[in-house]
Amino acid sequence: MPRLPHPTPEQLRRDPLPLRGRTALVTGASRRGGIGFAVARRLAAYGASVYLHHHVPHDDAMPWGGDRPESVAAAVREVRGDPDAEVVHGPGDLSDPAAPAQLIETAAEALGGRLDILVANHALSGDDGPLHEIDSTILDRHWAIDTRSVILLVQAYARHRAGLPERARGGRVMMMTSGQDIGGGMPHEVAYALQKGALASATRTLATALGEQLVTVNTVNPGPVDTDYLTGEVYDRIASMFPAGRWGMPDDPARLIAWLATDEAEWITGNVIDSEGGFQR
Repeated sequence: MPRLPHPTPEQLRRDPLPLRGRTALVTGASRRGGIGFAVARRLAAYGASVYLHHHVPHDDAMPWGGDRPESVAAAVREVRGDPDAEVVHGPGDLSDPAAPAQLIETAAEALGGRLDILVANHALSGDDGPLHEIDSTILDRHWAIDTRSVILLVQAYARHRAGLPERARGGRVMMMTSGQDIGGGMPHEVAYALQKGALASATRTLATALGEQLVTVNTVNPGPVDTDYLTGEVYDRIASMFPAGRWGMPDDPARLIAWLATDEAEWITGNVIDSEGGFQR
């Protein structure tokens, strides 16, 4: 195979809409304070058409409360870089084993029949507890939502890409983990840490499985991010553990994920990437 030439000057000039014509599904994009919303905004700003998945009952049960999906979608549309790009939204309970494949099909159909980018951002929130408190029900719930649904989403996405008429460039999968393998781990969230660790461990395997389809697979650890779930003394103490003296904001990991979706990142696959701002545990 001949060596590829250096990029031309025109190729080196950054396209302000590097995702123009691409389509993306972002799961767990149900509230404006979350990472999923920030990712969707970045993808839309880069020119992509975006499908926002939400499961409002989950957020309604959390201390921060739910958001209106129409308002979330409207806020994403405000930053749309390409006037031809679509921003749509829809529900899905990913604890149902049939839901991931249905979601991929629904999102692809809503975005013109093709899905290029999958960002599996959703997770079951809440302190599941230390080792002596968890039980099989807690373990199974986290497995079903945090891990099984992600693998089934990737499976359905791979089948969708295989059905396209040609080997299309630009296929991207991004999963989310939580730094459970760094420092002292997550001893107070054992079930959550186990399932996120499974995704990190599966990253290279999935990247190899999708490599022939020219799809990259990477997992991002965003570190502690201010998604409106903590205040007071604990919040300030954690902020002091960052060299910048502040928490990560949702747009911090969103910038990395959006870049991984572009052609500039086509040579990066099978990696777990920490985006923690130098956080010192």
